[in-house]
Amino acid sequence: MSEHINTLAAAWQHLEASVISYENRPIGTVAAADNEVAALNYDQCFIRDFVSAALVFLIKGKPDIVRNFLLQTLKMQMKERQLDFLEPGRGLMPASFKVVNDQEQGEQYLLGDFGNHAIGRVTPVDSCFWWVFLLRAYVQATGEYSLAHQPEFQKGIRLIIELCLVARFDLYPTLLVPDGACMIDRRMGINGHPLEIQSLFYTTLRAAQELLLDNKENSYIIQAVAKRLPPLVEHIRHHYWLDLHRVNVIYRYKSEEYGEEALNQFNIYSDSIPYDQLSRWLPENGGYLAGNLGPSHLDCRFFSLGNLMAVMSSLTSEEQSQKIMNVIEARWDDLIGQMPMKISFPALRERDWQVLTGCDPKNRPWSYHNGGNWPVLLWMLAAAALKTGRGEIAKNAIEMAARRLPSDNWPEYYDGRNGRLVGREARKYQTWTISGFLLAQEIINHPEYLSLVCFEA
Repeated sequence: MSEHINTLAAAWQHLEASVISYENRPIGTVAAADNEVAALNYDQCFIRDFVSAALVFLIKGKPDIVRNFLLQTLKMQMKERQLDFLEPGRGLMPASFKVVNDQEQGEQYLLGDFGNHAIGRVTPVDSCFWWVFLLRAYVQATGEYSLAHQPEFQKGIRLIIELCLVARFDLYPTLLVPDGACMIDRRMGINGHPLEIQSLFYTTLRAAQELLLDNKENSYIIQAVAKRLPPLVEHIRHHYWLDLHRVNVIYRYKSEEYGEEALNQFNIYSDSIPYDQLSRWLPENGGYLAGNLGPSHLDCRFFSLGNLMAVMSSLTSEEQSQKIMNVIEARWDDLIGQMPMKISFPALRERDWQVLTGCDPKNRPWSYHNGGNWPVLLWMLAAAALKTGRGEIAKNAIEMAARRLPSDNWPEYYDGRNGRLVGREARKYQTWTISGFLLAQEIINHPEYLSLVCFEA
């Protein structure tokens, strides 16, 4: 017990040491503090990375850093319509920012990265979703609704929702995005309608309903959100869902069907589904949401963040949520292994790896995004487990992480079929690894904090 307490204390010290300031105020945390390698962009504060740290600060009674973060990132949001392809779209939030100290001018300013400096130059789609998620958590934790009700915050939320609901080139209730638009920010064959984005999109719509004032200025947005939610839920719960019953239905699909009454609405070719793998891997009482869905495409990989967020936000039904947790419990060695937890399963291999990742050496099979184990997912696993009354899953995962993370110096990710190897290119003292562990422990110790990250049905 004393060893575990010491681990928590050391983790908290590392988290506090990662804080960066702007104008003498704490504003965020660096992505990693690994002094053994070049900083590159790990000395910046990423919106998605900061969320777990921000939640820990809120729980620990340190809301100022979160408030400052929300205020300053809102100022960086694109506010004007852009017709120039070199400029980010209106409403978009940066992926990250850094504090720049201009010695010559004697000034300090924030420089946001909207993907123009990222590997692959991918614009972040998920940053604005995580920002709204964190704003809701801040309000829940502090009761400071007045912050979210300020005109600039109301406008910021509206711009994000407008960006999501704008007319586009498809007719699905889900969002069409490119590869690399979320936590998996490299080419991994998830372009189209990846589950992670859909779960975050749903969460954002739910949060917007809570945060937007019911006034004339917001009325059209509130109506649009209310109209979008039911078909989005129905679409995800039905078309993305995979259990043995659903697999049997897909197995007998007929292709080239026309009209609204078609059973195989997305023209999925049965031979493209790995039935042998699914029929052996899926437990009788288990199921999960597929990784992607589009014309003639059903990605049957298990993506953890999308499934866990679907449980936390009640995007899945209660029965589906329980079945997702059944899969995690029954396939512990595959999805948890020696370090919670796999970001995706199974890994792309051989020809699939070559074609879908472009022979990405960082995403070799069972490495990084391609079947690597990411400790940051521990907090989401804890929240989903506690929400579904499966606390033992979270406790076992936390105990496993506590045995390894400190001695491995809090790495970014783990490699290998069972996550036994510290990632080949993993940064040490990765901030969201540290904060994810702390947050998972706080959620287990204080279930009342679930309200910060979860939504009721």
